Amino acid sequence: MALVMGWDEWVRHDAVGLAERVRRGELTPAELAAQAAAGVAKVNPALQAVVELFDDAVADPVGAGANPDGFFAGVPFLMKDLGPTLAGRLQEMGSRFMRGNRPAEDAFLTTQMRRAGLNLVGRTTTPEFGVCSSAENPAVYVTRNPWDTRYTTLGSSAGTAAALAAGVLPLSHATDGGGSIRIPAGANGNIGLKPSRGVLSIAPKLSDISGLVSTQGCQSRTVRDTAAFIDHCRGGAPGEFMPYWMPPEPYLDLIQRDPKPLRIALSHEWGDYAATPHFVAELTRVGRLLEAMGHHVDWALPAVDYRAAFAAQTTCYISNFAQTIANLLAPRGLQRPPEDLIEPINIRIWEAGINTSFSERAKMQAVFNSTARGFGQFFEDWDIILTPITALPTPLIGTTEYLTLSDNPSVLDWFHNLWKSFAYTPLTNLCGIPGLSLPLGWQDNGLPLGLHFQAKQAGDGLLLQLAAQIERSLGGCWNDGRVPAHHVTR
Repeated sequence: MALVMGWDEWVRHDAVGLAERVRRGELTPAELAAQAAAGVAKVNPALQAVVELFDDAVADPVGAGANPDGFFAGVPFLMKDLGPTLAGRLQEMGSRFMRGNRPAEDAFLTTQMRRAGLNLVGRTTTPEFGVCSSAENPAVYVTRNPWDTRYTTLGSSAGTAAALAAGVLPLSHATDGGGSIRIPAGANGNIGLKPSRGVLSIAPKLSDISGLVSTQGCQSRTVRDTAAFIDHCRGGAPGEFMPYWMPPEPYLDLIQRDPKPLRIALSHEWGDYAATPHFVAELTRVGRLLEAMGHHVDWALPAVDYRAAFAAQTTCYISNFAQTIANLLAPRGLQRPPEDLIEPINIRIWEAGINTSFSERAKMQAVFNSTARGFGQFFEDWDIILTPITALPTPLIGTTEYLTLSDNPSVLDWFHNLWKSFAYTPLTNLCGIPGLSLPLGWQDNGLPLGLHFQAKQAGDGLLLQLAAQIERSLGGCWNDGRVPAHHVTR
């Protein structure tokens, strides 16, 4: 099948723009799917970002479930291989243990995506169970950064970040339990929003009071694509414990207007963790950009016990992931994780967390409470806090200390090592507030550096409004108008 457009034209379109052309009768969903599939074929051998394309969804988007009358009108969309399930489709979670797993039902968010007109055309890579910072197990796949394939994409929304940055498609699914939307968006030059609690559902298997820190979302290359995704996919399933709130107006309308002058705090020292001097310089530079746009910018930090907060977050991860693994073992009648099929750190997480007591979880939740209150009080005086997306540079492929392949005997030490680099995103999840990574900086190694904007609970619209203002000031050219070395146009 001949492609409907050249690659330069393809990457000039965002998802909203493609949908508009479909509605005008200029393009069909099948033509868009074929172009995205050709993009996968072009870049995936070098990047290993896409696990599988669904042939039926490429050939017949409407027959495969895309709603032609939905806002996105059949625009192709890749699903991270973790989180919302698709009935009858493989979901293997980056794990040898889960090979061949086919869920029996669509998740609630899957139905929302289909209703919105997205054509769910395939699966993108993730580390095993989404636990670590890189989709990097040679027995499964090694996902590489399209800017420089010597480096990881970070994670856990690894394949989504790489495919999007490489121009395969303009919008793709991601999940975030501690930075997994925002961190890889930041290292690959994409836009990544972790929404507030009460926006995108994780039903039916989890809820905001059982998942606690986990949420769904997307990565995109334009602010309006992220705004449109939230507008058309948000909402709770019947029986949600959390009230699912709605903003006063759609974000697509809100982002047409600049925000009022904002009070923006800069910070890079979070408890025991601090950014490299180069990252601080990039943060300072972006602060000056915001000041030139009329915002008040200064250095400030929420008054919370950061050491206690990271310890509580670690307890949450260990106990949550241990239970996730236990829930996967039970249907197979297994008493413990098989060492030949589950990665070493995930086995140690299961061992450390499976017997977590209610008292330990109660102490954890008390720290969640005090930390969220501290951030909430901070946002009485400040509209936004801005940090780098990570404290340390993106590592080279094969840096095992960040992987669940690590031989570190201590789970606590392994997590502490993660926090040294990924300091700025997890507390956003703990507090249930929104965080947004925007591709505004560069690392010394030549990779993009996301800058991380956080706001108060339900401040998602304000983040997108500011992002749209920045996007307009840049003439729409994120990453200084550059594209990665591995890109569909090259």
